[in-house]
Amino acid sequence: MSEWTGKSRGGNFGHCFFIALISHCGRGVAYLFLIFVVPYYVLFAPKSTKASWRYWRRIHHLGRFASFRKLFLHYYRFGQIIIDKIAAISGMDSHFEYDFCNYDAFLNILDGGTGVVMIGAHLGNWEIGGQFFGDYAPKLNLVMYDAEYQKIKSKLEQVMGEKAYHVIPVNEDEFSHVFKIKEALDNCEYVCFQGDRSINEKHLLSANLMGREAQFPAGPFQIASRFKVPVVFYFSEKESRDKYSFRFFIAEPVKRTKGMKPEDALLAQYVAVLEERMKAHPEQWFNFYPFWPELA
Repeated sequence: MSEWTGKSRGGNFGHCFFIALISHCGRGVAYLFLIFVVPYYVLFAPKSTKASWRYWRRIHHLGRFASFRKLFLHYYRFGQIIIDKIAAISGMDSHFEYDFCNYDAFLNILDGGTGVVMIGAHLGNWEIGGQFFGDYAPKLNLVMYDAEYQKIKSKLEQVMGEKAYHVIPVNEDEFSHVFKIKEALDNCEYVCFQGDRSINEKHLLSANLMGREAQFPAGPFQIASRFKVPVVFYFSEKESRDKYSFRFFIAEPVKRTKGMKPEDALLAQYVAVLEERMKAHPEQWFNFYPFWPELA
């Protein structure tokens, strides 16, 4: 996972442009403009394009023509997700429909009087859910890499005003975020991680995903297992132009065994669910770098 630096692609101008376009012209026009943006990234983001190409060819085993088509769809879907996120957090959340899967069990966990760890992935529109959780939203704490967060923070704040949720920024050279996470869990709040990216090669766990060995950040799984709080795997997937599905999977409690650490047992559950969702929406997997080391 060393190829990912903690920053996502897309310059400040690009974010400003799409924020203005959505605000004045709506999502439909912004979607249309992606027709011009996608070819640019295919040509001028060679590392991302190479990663996407190998994802379709070697993970999903598609032919060359099918992989070429999927490459463009991959970028286009990513653009739609970004546009939807900006629209939702800038007050257009009522434009979306959404379904909840296993929602009652999820609410029972949130109402359980303890802290909760939620682990998602860069699949679908993970962050958009913070706008839909009503009275629970102020207790949501999203853990994000600082470089990724700061890049778009000021521009998004101009259109979104006060966020429904909180952000705990992570800097790989500091550990202050660990204390903030502990404080949130001690206060019976909800700490949300994305379990599929890390910029620290010293703290990784390995597991088999889609038939190949992959590496995952150890932090979310170690924190969840050591604090002994309920764990929910959460995915928000785009089903149609205006519809999202929110899916919640309650993790089984884990403990140390002779052959497996608790964080490895939790990771195994996470990977099983992640693979299921990747197969359901392969074009919504947004790790545009060599996620599988053997594909680098």
